[in-house]
Formats: sequence, C-alpha cells, structure tokens
Amino acid sequence: MVKKRLVINGLSRTLLVNPEDSLAKVLREQLLLTGCKIGCDQGQCGTCTVIVDGKAVRSCIMKMGKVKDDTVIETIEGIGTPEDLHPLQLAWMGHGCAQCGFCSPGFIMSAKVLLAENPSPTREEVRHWFQVHRNLCRCTGYKPLVDAVMDAAKVMRGEMVKEDLIFKPVGNKILGTSYIRPSAAQKVTGTWDYGADMALQMPANTARLALVQADIPHALLKGIDYSEAEKMPGVYKVITHKDVKGKNRISGLITFANNKGDGWDRPILCDEKIFQIGDAVAIVAADTEEHAKEAAKKVKLDLEALPAYMSAMEAIAEDAIEIHPGTPNIYYETNCIKGEETAPIMERAPYVAEIDAYSSRQPHLHIEPDCGLAYIDDEGRLTVHSKSIGIHLHSAMITAGIGIEPEKFRLVQNPAGGTFGYKFSPTMEALLGVACLALDGRPCSLVYDQYQNITYTGKRSPAFMHIKMAADENGKLLAMEGDNYIDHGPYSEFGDLLTMRLTQFTGAGYDIRNIRNKSQTVCTNHAWGSAFRGYGSPQSFMGSEVCMDVLAEKMGIDPFELRYRNIYREGTGCTTPTGQEPEVYCLEEMYDKARPIYYEAKERLAKMNTDKLKYGVGFAAGVYGCGLDGKDGSFANIQLNPDGTVTVFNSWEDHGQGADIGTLTMAHETLREAGITPDMIKLVMNDTALTPASGPAGGSRSNVVTGNATRVAAEMLINAMRKPDGTFRTYDEMVAENIPTFYEGTWVASACTDCDLETGQGAPFSNYMYQLFIPEVEVNVETGKVRIIRFTTVCDFGTIINKIVVDGQVYGGCTQGFGLGLSEDFEDYKKHTTLAGCGIPYPEDVPDDFNIIYTETPRPLGPYGASGCGEGPLTAGHPAILSAIYNATGARITEIPARPEKVKAALDALK
Repeated sequence: MVKKRLVINGLSRTLLVNPEDSLAKVLREQLLLTGCKIGCDQGQCGTCTVIVDGKAVRSCIMKMGKVKDDTVIETIEGIGTPEDLHPLQLAWMGHGCAQCGFCSPGFIMSAKVLLAENPSPTREEVRHWFQVHRNLCRCTGYKPLVDAVMDAAKVMRGEMVKEDLIFKPVGNKILGTSYIRPSAAQKVTGTWDYGADMALQMPANTARLALVQADIPHALLKGIDYSEAEKMPGVYKVITHKDVKGKNRISGLITFANNKGDGWDRPILCDEKIFQIGDAVAIVAADTEEHAKEAAKKVKLDLEALPAYMSAMEAIAEDAIEIHPGTPNIYYETNCIKGEETAPIMERAPYVAEIDAYSSRQPHLHIEPDCGLAYIDDEGRLTVHSKSIGIHLHSAMITAGIGIEPEKFRLVQNPAGGTFGYKFSPTMEALLGVACLALDGRPCSLVYDQYQNITYTGKRSPAFMHIKMAADENGKLLAMEGDNYIDHGPYSEFGDLLTMRLTQFTGAGYDIRNIRNKSQTVCTNHAWGSAFRGYGSPQSFMGSEVCMDVLAEKMGIDPFELRYRNIYREGTGCTTPTGQEPEVYCLEEMYDKARPIYYEAKERLAKMNTDKLKYGVGFAAGVYGCGLDGKDGSFANIQLNPDGTVTVFNSWEDHGQGADIGTLTMAHETLREAGITPDMIKLVMNDTALTPASGPAGGSRSNVVTGNATRVAAEMLINAMRKPDGTFRTYDEMVAENIPTFYEGTWVASACTDCDLETGQGAPFSNYMYQLFIPEVEVNVETGKVRIIRFTTVCDFGTIINKIVVDGQVYGGCTQGFGLGLSEDFEDYKKHTTLAGCGIPYPEDVPDDFNIIYTETPRPLGPYGASGCGEGPLTAGHPAILSAIYNATGARITEIPARPEKVKAALDALK
C-alpha cells in the first residue's frame, strides 16, 4: 500500500492505495465516485474518462503508482449539481445524448477539457477529439453529441443562455416535442446507478461471484475437480450443477408447435456436455471479486472433445452428429407459401436474378458489461436484479430451472447501459438465483469483464440466404423464391421465432404475389443466437434487397426505379409476404422525398472520382413489424394519489430507448385533460413485485402495445375523474363518492393472427415501420477501405411521440447498420474479443452529414397514431451500403461485413 495526497473535486484527500490498482478502481471502490464507469477496462471506450491535472485521462489504464501527490482530479460528480448543471450536462440532456447514459459521464468530462483548450471548436475538431480520446457511444450515432458540444460552447462563450438548451413545454403538451426524459439529469451527473454501481453498495457479507467457463466449443463433461479452488483465500463455496435445486435448464419457451426440439436444451451450469466456448460449468463465491477469479482458475475440468460445428453449413453436413442428442441439428422450418407455384413463373419470366448472401454474426457491443445481483427480500422472495428487458418473460424461463416457485421469485430491471436486444434472453439471472440459494440466501453479485461480455452473451444469428426474383419486361415483380439457413448457435430459445421473421420480411415493402421461401434453423457450436435490434430483418433484407439490385442491373434500370415500381400502393390489392394488407400506405410519399436526394447524389458523386478514390450512392428499403406475433397485448396500471399526483405502473423495460419518456408521454397526453402536468406524474417501472406483465421490450412492441395499455389506463382514470359538467374530481372527491382511484389498463392487438405453420400466411403485426436508406460512400480502390461520407434516411414511424428520442433511435440504429455492413463481426475467438477488435464504429467512422427526413402517417391502431421506431434503422442500411459500393466501383459484394480485404478482393476480381 502507498499513501497518496490528492485533490479530488476541489477537496484534499489522503488515500491508502494499492499502486497496481487503476485510478478508476480507486475512484469507484474506495471513494464510491461511481460516475466514473468501467466499460472495457482496456482504454478503448472512454467511459472512465476523468480530468487529471487538466487533461482528459482514461482512468482504467492509469495505475495509482503513477499518480503523483497533489494531483488534481475532477470527476463528473464535481462539475455540476442538479440545481446548477454545467452547460455540457444541460446540452447533453437537451439533445437527447444520454440514451442508456452509460458513456455520458466520460464524454462530458472529455468535452470539458476540449472546450477548456479550444473554446470555439469546429464540428470536425469535436469529432476528432472524441476519436483520439477513444470515447465510444453505441446508442447515439455521435451526431447529437457533437451538437451538444457545439451548443455548450456557445453558452460558455456567452452567445446563448443555459435555459435555451432545454425544451420547455407550451400549453401543457409534450407529445411530439423534445421534452427531456426523466432519467436524463441523473445520467449526466453520474448518479444513475447501473448494476456494477449497485454491487458496490451491497452489504459487507455479499458474495462476489466468478464463473468457471469452458474454453472449447463442444465436449463431454467427464468431471469437475474444485478441491484446490475451495482452499483458496476468501472462498465461500464452489457451486456446480449438483447444487442446483431445480431442473438446471432454461426454458426456451418454444414458440411454434412444429419445432423439433423441446426448448429445454440450455443448462444453467453444464452437467453432461459443453455446447459452446464460454459455457458456465461452475461458480466460485468468495469475499472479493479478485479472490473469486483467482480461485476459478484453479478449477480443473475433465473434458472429452467432440466435433465442433462452427457454422450452419458444417452442422448440416451428412456426417455431423447431433449437438443435442435426439434433436436434429436442423430443428425448425418455416415456409412462406403465397400465390401460385413460382417455378413455372421463373421459367417464363424475361428477367430473373439469383443471389447467395451472407449476413454475419454481429455482436451487440453494449459498452456496459453484463451484470447483476441477488438476495432474499423482506418478503422471503429470491430477488434478482439484472439488465433483463423481459422481467416477467425471464421469470417464466428460469424459475423451474432454479427450483423455485414463481411466486417466490422477483426480478427487477437495473438501469441498463444498453442491450440492443441481447437481454431478451436471460444471461446471468439463473446463475445468480442458483448461487444465492446455494449460499443459503447470502447476497451475491456477478459482473462480467468485457471479454466475458463479448464472448458469453448472445449474438445476431448469421444467415445464409439464397434468393431468386423474377420480373416482367416492365419491371413488375412476378415471383420470389428462397432457401435460407439461420445459424442460431447451440441453444434454441427464440430460434424458431427469429426464423419466422425471414418468412415475414424477406421481400417486404414490395407487391410480390407469388412466393416460395423456405427458411431453416440450425444448431451449431458457435455463439448462441439472441435477439438484436431489427430481429430477423437484417438477414431478410440482406437477401431480398441485394437481389433487387442484381435484378435491376440485369434489366438495365436504376435500382431505385425498380423498387418504386413495386412498392405497396393503396387500391392495388398488394399484401405483405404473409398476405396481410398494410396498415397504411406511406411508401409512395417516402420515395418521392427520397428521389431527388438519391439522383442528385448520383450525379454529383460521379464527378468526384479519381484514380484512387471512387464515389457512389446506394439505396435500400426496410420494413419491420411491431409486436410479438399475433394477438400481442400488454398491461399498465395507474393510480391517483392523495396529493393530486398520478403514479403509472408498467414493465416497459428500458435499455436506453426511452421507456421512461415513452410512459410519461403516453400517460400525460390523456391526463392533461384534467390539468395534470408532466411533473405530477410518477413512474414505477420494471419490478415483477410491483409492476404488471407488460411483456418484453423487444421488437419495437412496447411503444405500440404498452403505450396503448398506458393510454387506456389513463383514459380509465380520466373518465372516472370527469364530472357531468366536464370538470374533474379531486382525490378526496373520488374517495367521498366511493369511486376507485386505481385502474388496470390492458390492450391487445385483437385484429392480428398467428402465421399459419404450413404457409406462413397471416396478419402477425398491428403496426409496421418503414425506412429508406441513402448512403454515399468513398472507396479507396488501392486498399478496399470504404468510408461513408454522407447519409440520408427517410422514415415513417407514425406519430412521433418524442422528437429527440426518435432522432436518437435513428442516428444510433443506422450507425449500428454501418458497423454491420462494414466492420462488425464475432467469428474469431482470438480477434473478435474486444470492442475495437469486433469493429465497433468510432466517431470518425460515422458521417457528420447525417440527415433524417420524416413522414408521419398516423397508425389506426397505434397510441395517438404512433408505431414503433427502434428496429427500423437497422433493417436495411447494410445492403444500401453494398449498393453504394457497387455504384462506386462495379464490385458486387454479397457478404458482410465488407471489410477492406473483402472489398479489395472484389475489386481485384473485376480486373
């Protein structure tokens, strides 16, 4: 230990520290200054940025031994208070920069140093600053962050006042405005406690957990020797499958009856086999995380290696063994059978295009590592806190495996530093539950490091798409065929539902009367497949949108024109691939807005080419449905309080998308009739002991179904409060007249139907979202490097509930599409194990010239006319980028990511 005298947030502090500990660890664990976040612990993400002697420093890689006495350190806790926020904090709130909020403190501290050194930066200088200081954001697409810095700089130069940074509602209406989300102030002050922060606040007797994980992808588990680990310092217990009181399996909740598996294929702790690298075999519980991790290294596994099938093509080979004995590796099939037989149509059609495409295993790259904690609450319930975005769903999936009655289990969602869908599947919830019970109720916490986070959470399931399309001499689409495979990893949960999305979205957006499209789910030994923003649509459109480009090339017409001739139009009898009539017809207006932008870019970019640099513009269209298939529904409760305020209860889980502002706005738009203002509405959210089963926050369903349920609850209360003369009762008047003050709202998509298991025909979604993508790219023909230089998108999400939130979803989702198209992958367990190694976009990888154009077509079944918006931005940006590469160079790429070596190979092949 060494003694350090430091000045922290203006106060002199004397600390005893381990010189090998990082500054971030000392700030967080010894001073509980948890506004300093640890994301990667490798200096790659900047969430730990603090100011040291006036410089922006990534504190996770600064050792205390190198911090000199009298060093002046400033953290997010020291630059503003809720009553007197720094201009950067206010600007962050006003521009919607704090989505999940995990990166916000690091960005704000970094920007504070920038503005101290350069009070009048250009936008390019702001981006470059964040680039070289390695500040990463997965939510925002960076443009709002630059906007915030520019406005904060104006305030600091005296050109604006702080009050102008925040939207102020006029006339008690916030729907459709830029009203800030309720959690914004805590996120920008570093007081929004995420899971790892909460773990530091737990009692002294808390057990810290570490996992013993498999390092090979497929093996028989012959034995576990933990005798040496038990003797290590601080160890309470080594927990194996023998300590699990229940079934020791997570239920995959099979969605469709024609699934050949039973859904009980994922062990909580491996007992017979290893199915993938990273599988949990044992849990070490100790007094400190360091002791637990050291002891975990001493556990010896006796493994008998089995053939490992790391792709769908390997797993379906004739000599492949069954990964789950008794269940074939191809365990689910869905077919889209619509209209006439397609083979004769293909034979006589004047134009036919056929492509093979591959959509990669995209990692979510949420910067906050997975984390959670467990304890027995005051009512004797096993309670787990986690990043779950499906608290009631996950309870149903894990209680039997843990061995506890559902009513004795409670799941609470922590503030979450982004999930983008991976938490639609339970990750560590069952592990925490098992550990807490095995430790006789001792509280426990488990926090992954970034390596575990990347290697042992679900990924987007890769797809091998074989698509064929036919058109007549006028470009009218006649038929589509498909033969596709989804590589869903070793665990079947939601694999059938994901594969059904290929039936629902391949070819969506176009009037195709005749379809024969088969898609199959394959079990492999690569990373397990979990939900990811866009769920099934990036795979679908990687097939049909690329094929549309090839078909247009064969016909000698522009790909924009081919699409425009075939979009959904009212009165034509067009239907979706599943035979459902579109709920609105907005595409013609969207294409009309996109047309001049696309063609202007095409003409302009053609004049910019040099021998080395080629320029092009691309185009693609994406469609996504809002909801779980069929009659999806949700619940929300509302209560009038004695002081005249209102409390809304729902389980609209928030992974950064803005469930809090969504709930507030959905309730307020109705409650304002009685003069209730936003500050009079309290939110109680995401605790199975307190909030109703609103359903998981995935597939952009929440804005529609939970939004509607919240609206219905508010309407029930308002109707009860309304007097015959049109005025409204107070709480006391309600009680005096024996009128209930608590109401349960429910909404069901009753007009929807499940898709037929044989044909895939049905009306699965009450609402859809529509989006067009126009990227402009620069291709270096010498290196294959592709740079997006400008990006325009045209969106229709129905009524916009909150402008800055929807903008943020579009910027962030499209940026994830840039990564999907150009850089991101999780294939190689040696290369793809860090944020940078996986190819996450940094600020200078995203264009500042990034433009969003909205059309607002009210949805008949959406709350106040709204649809969803979160999935649309990640539907089809990647095929649009491939289209732009082709326009620039003539090189046709049908596999993503289009990394430089892949582009260079395609360019060389042209020669």
